Amino acid sequence: MKRLPGVFEAKKKDGSIYYRASITFRSKHISLGSFPTELQAGQAYKEAKLLLETPTALTPDDYPADSCPVLSFAKWISLINFKNNGFYIKTPIYLRSNFFSYYLSPTDVLTFDADDLFYYSNHSIMRRGNHLFVAEYGMQTNIHSRYGIKNFARPGIDYRFVNGDTNDFRYSNIEIINSYHGVTSKNQGTAKIYTAKIHIHGDYVIGNYPTDIEAAVAYNKAADILQQNKCPKKFEKNYIDKLDSKEYHRLYDSIAISQKIIDYRPPSPQ
Repeated sequence: MKRLPGVFEAKKKDGSIYYRASITFRSKHISLGSFPTELQAGQAYKEAKLLLETPTALTPDDYPADSCPVLSFAKWISLINFKNNGFYIKTPIYLRSNFFSYYLSPTDVLTFDADDLFYYSNHSIMRRGNHLFVAEYGMQTNIHSRYGIKNFARPGIDYRFVNGDTNDFRYSNIEIINSYHGVTSKNQGTAKIYTAKIHIHGDYVIGNYPTDIEAAVAYNKAADILQQNKCPKKFEKNYIDKLDSKEYHRLYDSIAISQKIIDYRPPSPQ
């Protein structure tokens, strides 16, 4: 039986039939996706062919939502990028001069440095609310961690986007203010002071320290003491890769913390 152009019949493990569409452009064989009917697969092929063969110089802003009902938006971006820039990328990336745009939707666009192109060419980004993830080794990894933004980090306090655009992940646009859990900083004259705090029932000040590493170690020490004093709350510790084990324990033993932390005992149950 003759199929529509660019359409191939396929079979699922349970024996049911579905249809795949594909197109060849500049000697590159490109899959357009899977569809429940031959008619839909054929329509996807028609839309892709029209996009690639039209002499008009289209950009991602020209996405025709009303006249492109079958071909996915992500595939449309991949095709327009291939047509205009000469590189086929399977994720919805459009190459710019010194950076690239990653399209989650026509109105939700992320910006990355060219250095990240290989990574995001091979990792699809998903959004859940304000959280952006990629699937990696069977797990969902928050992309913020790639830029030194820890899970506990608070926007505007622990990190900030310099130009105010929270979708702009270029390295020059991300400023890490505080690298460690429970640590904040402030300028005091020409010096910077790092304050360690820990939250029990409200914030307890652990102490002020000349470096963020000392403040981070103080936080860990306070967390250990509170656990020893039967505080039921679990505290996320700081991992400090700048110190080897010997240096860490020397600093841990010598660093001073607030007496209020040492004396803290959880209230007795009523």
